[in-house]
Amino acid sequence: MNDRIEKRIELKAPVPRVWRALTDYREFGEWFRVKLDGPFIPGQVSRGHITHPGYEHVKWEAVVQKMDPERLFSFTWPHPKSLDKADYSSDYSGEPTTLVEFRLEKTTNGTLLVLTESGFDKIPSDRRLEAFRRNDGGWTEQMKNIENHVAQTS
Repeated sequence: MNDRIEKRIELKAPVPRVWRALTDYREFGEWFRVKLDGPFIPGQVSRGHITHPGYEHVKWEAVVQKMDPERLFSFTWPHPKSLDKADYSSDYSGEPTTLVEFRLEKTTNGTLLVLTESGFDKIPSDRRLEAFRRNDGGWTEQMKNIENHVAQTS
C-alpha cells in the first residue's frame, strides 16, 4: 500500500478563484459538504460538522498548517477508529493524523490543482487500508465537487 494519495485536476478557473474556493471557509464548506464554525487560520484548529448525507454525526476538526496565498493550503486532520454512527467517537485527541495539501499552479486554461494526503503510515496497521481507501475514494469525489463549484460560481 502507498503512504500517500495524490489527485490532480485542471480546473477551468483562474488561480485566485480556486484559491478562494479552497480557503474561504464558507466556500470550502459548500463543495466539501461541511459547515465550519469560522475562517481558516494557520496554526489554529478549524471545527465544524460534516453535512454529507449519512455523515452528519461526524465532526470536522483540522489544524491549519499553511496558507501560502494562491500556492499552498494545508492542514492535518485525525482519523477516527470508525465513522459508523453506532461506533463513532467525537473525541479525536488520541487519533493519528494525516497531512492534506492543496497546491495550485497556473496553466494555459486555468489552474492545476494537486491534492496530496500523506502520513497514512502513522495510522495503526489494522485501520490503515480502510482509512486509505475511504479517503482515496472521498478525494476522487471532492475533486469533482470543487470542479463543479468553481465552474458554477466563477
